[in-house]
Amino acid sequence: FVYFYIFCIIISILLFLSLVSSNMNPSYKIAWMIPIMLFPALGWVFYIVFSGNRFTKVGSKNSVKYYLNQIYSLQDILNQNNQVMNELEKESKVAFRQAQYLEEFGQSPIYINKQVKYFKVGEEYWENLLKELEKAEKFIFMEYFIIEEGEMWNSILNILKRKAKQGVEVRLIYDDFGCLITLPKNYNKKLESYGIKCSIFNPVNPIFSIIYNNRTHRKITVIDGKVAFTGGLNLADEYINKIEKFGHWKDTGILIKGEGVWGFTVMFLNIWHFLKKTDENYAKFKCDSFEEYKDLKDGYIIPFSDSPLDKEIVSGNVYMSLINNATEYIYITTPYLIIDHEMTSALCYAAKRGVDVKIITPHIPDKKFVLEVTRSHYPPLVEAGVKIYEYTPGFIHAKSFVVDDKYSVVGTINLDYRSLFLHFECGVWIYKSKTIFDIKNDFIETLEKCKLITNEECNNISGFRELLRSILKVFAPLM
Repeated sequence: FVYFYIFCIIISILLFLSLVSSNMNPSYKIAWMIPIMLFPALGWVFYIVFSGNRFTKVGSKNSVKYYLNQIYSLQDILNQNNQVMNELEKESKVAFRQAQYLEEFGQSPIYINKQVKYFKVGEEYWENLLKELEKAEKFIFMEYFIIEEGEMWNSILNILKRKAKQGVEVRLIYDDFGCLITLPKNYNKKLESYGIKCSIFNPVNPIFSIIYNNRTHRKITVIDGKVAFTGGLNLADEYINKIEKFGHWKDTGILIKGEGVWGFTVMFLNIWHFLKKTDENYAKFKCDSFEEYKDLKDGYIIPFSDSPLDKEIVSGNVYMSLINNATEYIYITTPYLIIDHEMTSALCYAAKRGVDVKIITPHIPDKKFVLEVTRSHYPPLVEAGVKIYEYTPGFIHAKSFVVDDKYSVVGTINLDYRSLFLHFECGVWIYKSKTIFDIKNDFIETLEKCKLITNEECNNISGFRELLRSILKVFAPLM
């Protein structure tokens, strides 16, 4: 035992030193350093089992390399319009730099010939999704974190089954962990019996590993290369308030028509080929007939994705750029506010320099301990002048930024460590579109149903709760 314990201590010290010298997020480092050094006999074992990028079928280094090579070879496929970038540069250097970053590190071109529609509740999203699915003639691609049998999914599935019989190519990706308790085992085989091509993302195998950190948290529907949907909504009844779990469920989504749909088509195909280990000509899924949007001048959009495999924190950097360049206001909606010191400092500095910073979070949580972690981040923000509101009717699952009447991001990206560092995510960066005012107005209307968090409330908590929040805050990156 003595020799074993010495061996464990040596391993723990080596891991500790490795963490110190790594480029990992500091908060994530600390969250692992504590258990490794406090429990040298087991801490390093937990680190090996629970940390890092873990995949089952697609887990080899060759698979990850294949995915990254796919991503890096997209330049010709996505075909950035340089004329549009030049026009944007003349209009705004700040917007141009953000778009340039997304093009280079997110492989995400900018589009102008498009139409964007914002949905401020899940019911609107669902209604429009069904209408557009009914119009499908060539293909339907869908990728979701959670699918649960019920009124929402059954109404969608009925259309997918019918369309598959009509010869429409239907492909579906769902996350195995996200659907662990919402779908029966081997549900993919049932779907395939209907003619729906199906792939399970990162299957969970409890025999070989307890947890796999990297999930697809994306929510994407692409129809015929003409229409795309994304946003916070999964395909389950609470998202459209057909059942009530945590009070009224407030969620948002966005629809894109026109050239920008190509960005989401490529996003889906990248993951599909990564999972299936197949290759095909992307161009056959591209629609080039968008004459009706040619003269529609309504700003710029960039559909972008974020992968944990390339080590580039695309979503976090986009958010930080918006915060640091804001001059008038920053309005944020997020179900979880679990952020690192860097983003906390950026938000505090924005408030201190006179920017109106408002954040809406849930009042009724879907996970109570996560709400405690969220509230543990309130005090420094509120003290600096950031106004935090909790949505009192229930749970708010929307994820959006709107800044200075110029910029907005709507997508799947939470303000927490999992979304920013561990999950596959997606969103739409929007500049100077009238849709931004729809998002802003929805935020202002939602404020009327929210409770403002005061400095007194942040400080007037019991010693036990304060200790609990302090502990949870330290280990928040691992949750």
